[in-house]
Amino acid sequence: MEFNQYSSIFWDFGGVITSSPFEAFNKFEKENKLPENFLRKVNSTNPENNAWALLEQSKINQEEFDKLFFQESSQLGHGVAGLKILNLLEGDLRMGMVSVIRKLNKLGFTQACLTNNFIPSDENQPDMIDLDKKTEVFDLFDFVFESKEIGLRKPDQAFYDHVIKEVNISPNKIIFLDDLGINLKPAKAMGITTIKVISESQAKKDLSEILNINF
Repeated sequence: MEFNQYSSIFWDFGGVITSSPFEAFNKFEKENKLPENFLRKVNSTNPENNAWALLEQSKINQEEFDKLFFQESSQLGHGVAGLKILNLLEGDLRMGMVSVIRKLNKLGFTQACLTNNFIPSDENQPDMIDLDKKTEVFDLFDFVFESKEIGLRKPDQAFYDHVIKEVNISPNKIIFLDDLGINLKPAKAMGITTIKVISESQAKKDLSEILNINF
């Protein structure tokens, strides 16, 4: 089924279907007397080969991440252990967004989740949200693309090329929601319609206007 030419919706997970981890980052910074948005600065420095990039592509384990993140943050003026940051990632599920996904499924849209994540140190450790809840949400999608599984991550062009090849859908029929502009840029260049998620209400409003569907 198509609405206004679109047949598929792609979703980021953390910060879109769950609350943004950046809220937890800012709280941690305040509590530890770090500059505001310092952790985002660490994550965006050398983004193709830094600790985050390597962890999300399963090229290093969490112990190696812990040490490398500390080195990288120290170089920027404030040493922070990486494992402390991983503990901030679990967000709250946005049930309003889950309802949108369910409605789009009923309307016949093809849906995919595109997420950067990492291999937990044990089966009980969440990499973004409670495991049972995450599995329940993932089951709603026709496709799930996890960086830890495919060894590619957003915003690498190879990640998007892989996704398009697997879903076999023309980019101009796809809408992609992500909370990071850097992740949306390559998708937009391919002809995918993008929505930068700032809040749940804003994302639902933007998607409603594009599709002419009330959520």
